[in-house]
Amino acid sequence: MSLAAGRLGVALLALLLAACAQLPRQPADGVAPGEVRSGRLALSVQDQPGQSFSAGFELRGRPQAGQLTLLNPLGGTVAVMQWQPGLAQLQSPGQPPQQFASIDAMVEQAAGAALPVAALFDWLAGVNTPVPGWEADLSQLADGRLRAQRREPPPQADLRVVLDR
Repeated sequence: MSLAAGRLGVALLALLLAACAQLPRQPADGVAPGEVRSGRLALSVQDQPGQSFSAGFELRGRPQAGQLTLLNPLGGTVAVMQWQPGLAQLQSPGQPPQQFASIDAMVEQAAGAALPVAALFDWLAGVNTPVPGWEADLSQLADGRLRAQRREPPPQADLRVVLDR
């Protein structure tokens, strides 16, 4: 885990608490209206308290192309992650956009831990796609709840999602 990733995690948490700045919400290119999920998510990364955060979210698209908008408790946009093949971009209020080669690289930088983005889309659709080191609990998905834990490789991570009804 690099120092830069830790700083980005702290910056995301600070932005969540700022609650006043907003970015405009824009649909990702080529995203069908039915491909939208929203709710709350919480990510805890073991041994890295600055990397733990919770936020409202709006997820549009697919693993290949989409957009994840993170929202503060008042509903203001605090970060927008957009991706398409070969390019991913993180935009936060008051900061220049950061570009990455892939959604996986962007999410790992922002979250402080690698997250299985493609599998997350499957898990939210009720498909328990196996990912080495991860264990997904879809038993409460009918109630709009998902939990996934990463045991290996370190650091361990705990992802919880509560979907809006």
